[in-house]
Amino acid sequence: MNVVTWLRSLFGSRRIIRDVSVLSVGAVDDDAATKQETIVLDAGPLKPGSQRRAIRDRRLLPKPKPTTRIFGRKKNVLSRDEADRLFSATMRTRDRSIRDLASDTEQLDRYGLPQWLNESDVANALDVTVKQLRHYSIHRQREATPHYVTFAIPKRSGGQRLIHAPKRRLKAIQRKLHELLIARLPVSPYAHGFRTGRSVASNAAPHVGKGCVIKLDLADCFPSIHFGRVRSLLVAYGYSYPVAQVLAVLMTEPPRQPVEIEGQLYHVPVGPRVCVQGAPTSPGVCNAVLRRMDFRLAGLGKRYGFAFTRYADDLTFSGDDTSAVKAIITLACRIVREEGFAVNREKTRVMRAGRRQTVTGVTVNKVAGLSRRERRRLRAAIHQRNQADTPDSVQDRRLRGKLAYLRMLNPAQADALLRDKNAQPPAVE
Repeated sequence: MNVVTWLRSLFGSRRIIRDVSVLSVGAVDDDAATKQETIVLDAGPLKPGSQRRAIRDRRLLPKPKPTTRIFGRKKNVLSRDEADRLFSATMRTRDRSIRDLASDTEQLDRYGLPQWLNESDVANALDVTVKQLRHYSIHRQREATPHYVTFAIPKRSGGQRLIHAPKRRLKAIQRKLHELLIARLPVSPYAHGFRTGRSVASNAAPHVGKGCVIKLDLADCFPSIHFGRVRSLLVAYGYSYPVAQVLAVLMTEPPRQPVEIEGQLYHVPVGPRVCVQGAPTSPGVCNAVLRRMDFRLAGLGKRYGFAFTRYADDLTFSGDDTSAVKAIITLACRIVREEGFAVNREKTRVMRAGRRQTVTGVTVNKVAGLSRRERRRLRAAIHQRNQADTPDSVQDRRLRGKLAYLRMLNPAQADALLRDKNAQPPAVE
């Protein structure tokens, strides 16, 4: 053995060859039987143009074959508990490029994200034990006791919307996770939903007094954010594959169907794991995943002199050049499709200045606020309440809530109701 070979055996080379021929069984490639994969260890960018480095966990990489005979028992690089977890069904993936990724601490520091390097760090941050964390972050093919309660609520446009509400302990964990991690993920300045200091009022403000307002709606927004997208998002921001996998399982859930097997009722997944409506983490994850799409759509709007905002799954463009409407809708649908989503064509609306223009329920023709019809209804409701002998406390709370909402949108319109002698509002308790 020469000196160079000896040094490489001690410190490892910059490249490792992995035999993957066993994974290519049935492939069309004639060279599948001798297929090899090269693993580069220089910790360069994970993807072209990315700051996230491809730092590998050497414990999971192929070990160089010894050139001399070794006596005695080899030292284990993983404990049995670590090996059982890392090679469990929940941790499996087809993407070998991320399977052995370790955390990029510089990337985590760059975005101000918590330094969670393993499951123990995650469990300590969420105030649970590792055993409890794994209980909630395992994908089971037969769930005897599901972690979510599923129910349907009617949609305003017809049909039903499925809500997956996490049970008490899981909801507490997800709220803690949102506070420590999800709320810190970068979000575009064009997102106004589920953000502190943003509201339907801030979402409608850029569209006031425009000659044309275009409304688009993302079809099945949350179900389109599947488990793989959540995991890839966390990996891109610097987390290791095991940590990203655990967090992604913790924040997603598949649709399940109750099935009775040998007298026992199980809840079996009938679809992929996705972000569900009802989980506290889903809105924040949605904003983070849609960040690139927001910038692309905003750039499209600027190209034609249109403003752009997004509130949850509602996309809004506004401007004065009505001849650009068709081009904006066509190109916006293409961008949405390229980002892995789809536009609900039935909810696409083009509102010109000659008709009522609304953005997330706010009228924006001349000023942001409620329409004249809605304000008249509110004035009539207040007048009827004042004429009643015994005012209803529930009605009072509703009226106070509507007045507070109007004051948020347009204080001048709220003050006009307060000055109306025939419609004095209920006193605020």
